[in-house]
Amino acid sequence: MPDVASSRYQVHETAVVEDGAVVGDDTKIWHFAHVRSGCDIGARCSLGKDVFVDAGVRIGSGCKIQNGVSVYAGVTLEDDVFVGPHAVFTNDLRPRAASESWLLVETKVRSGASIGANATIVCGSEIGSFAMVAAGSVVTHDVACHELVMGNPAAHAGWVCNCGRICSRDDRPPERFECDLHIQA
Repeated sequence: MPDVASSRYQVHETAVVEDGAVVGDDTKIWHFAHVRSGCDIGARCSLGKDVFVDAGVRIGSGCKIQNGVSVYAGVTLEDDVFVGPHAVFTNDLRPRAASESWLLVETKVRSGASIGANATIVCGSEIGSFAMVAAGSVVTHDVACHELVMGNPAAHAGWVCNCGRICSRDDRPPERFECDLHIQA
């Protein structure tokens, strides 16, 4: 475990940060989190209680990962991604306990995207920049930039601006994703 007193990031005494994990400046790793060797976490991130970050995972700067989230191998979170409590990422489309081999399927979450509490992201999906996945949704396909999806399976529900407010409920994206286009939710 790194020497926390001399590091430029904070690790709660109950958390485990394995040797070989790269953690950026000003990142905070809270109670009972586990950060595996070989992962790369950017600066100014917050990893809540019981967060697991697997080997090979890439997390950009400014990300906020809430309590109880496991970020498994094959997942990439770009800068400023929000992941709500107990959201789930998968990394195998055909999991079997007795299988000796499995195929890692990658998932990408682009900059500024938000994933709500208890959402499930099925591997192979790409969540576009500033997209928003509603709480409890099950994402089984790509989500476009600024798209709002909800439900099981997650379906198109509108478009959001950079701050996350709904700016259109149309099927087609608006010409601009600016806050002056807000409509009532």
